[in-house]
Amino acid sequence: MEDNIVRLEYRGKEIILVATAHVLKQSADLIRKVIHEEQPDSVCVELDEGRYQSIQNPKAWENTDIIQVIKSKKIGFLLANLILGSYQKRIAKGLDTVAGQEMLEGINSAKETGAQLVLADRKIQTTFTRIWRKLNLWDKGKLLFDLLLSSDDEKDLSNEDISNLLKTDVLASVTEQVRGQFPKIAEILISERDQYLAYKIKEAPGKKVVAVLGAAHVPGVREEIFKTQDIVELSAVPVKYPLSRVIPWAIPMIIIGLLIYSFIVNIATGMRQLSSWALWNGLLAAAFTALSFGHPLSILTSLVAAPFTSLNPLIACGWLTGLVEATIR
Repeated sequence: MEDNIVRLEYRGKEIILVATAHVLKQSADLIRKVIHEEQPDSVCVELDEGRYQSIQNPKAWENTDIIQVIKSKKIGFLLANLILGSYQKRIAKGLDTVAGQEMLEGINSAKETGAQLVLADRKIQTTFTRIWRKLNLWDKGKLLFDLLLSSDDEKDLSNEDISNLLKTDVLASVTEQVRGQFPKIAEILISERDQYLAYKIKEAPGKKVVAVLGAAHVPGVREEIFKTQDIVELSAVPVKYPLSRVIPWAIPMIIIGLLIYSFIVNIATGMRQLSSWALWNGLLAAAFTALSFGHPLSILTSLVAAPFTSLNPLIACGWLTGLVEATIR
């Protein structure tokens, strides 16, 4: 496991990068060993404040106020956390360990040795927002499709499989595959965070710093340590393009225009078109709610609300259904 330690000298500061697999028990053991032996001034962990709180209180999601989440429009953020968390937990279960154990070990070891704990990663919400706003429509659809496929993949990963992710050649191959399939995602999820992590590690207090990083970030951070980073730009959330604000309204306007035109041509035709629109929207929404084992009142809400919410980009049928479901449950 000593191969997973990188030692650097930067402006009189000793920086020790420890490469980990996020669900491997040996990684947690190595981190504890390094921190206790090195007695660093600071310990940097690949976490932001939100994920730090999640690791400290792993059952926090059980107490999440779903109604408040829906009202504050953070469903996407919650979903992303659940997808990532469930994937890590599934792997960890097969390896008889705990997801995030190596980061928790870094936190605990920092406390035990009196080192300054530094949360070195960018806010996960900033990362996800940057990804979503910089992807084109095709890539967004491709990403969602791949997420759905991966969520159904029940292939068990062995301890050897995870250990292989710490090997440079295997890791480089996997990273290149991601860059080839989703270059923009790789740039934001890996390259940008390499820069952000490197900046925070360099700025950590003291002359000796231990940084606990996922193995995918170590090669990039190693290079970025000796470069200059624009931390303001890396922390910024891209503004929405004007066109992205117009399109959600344009489609409903076209549909409404077609319905109005059908009434102008013939009132009976207009009524048939309007009825078909309402019926198909309502039935499909109700069917999906039923397939999700929704409460009968939630199914009814979907049936009634869908024809209206599909014409209003500011309100989603799922939000209303979710509110009803959360209130009942």
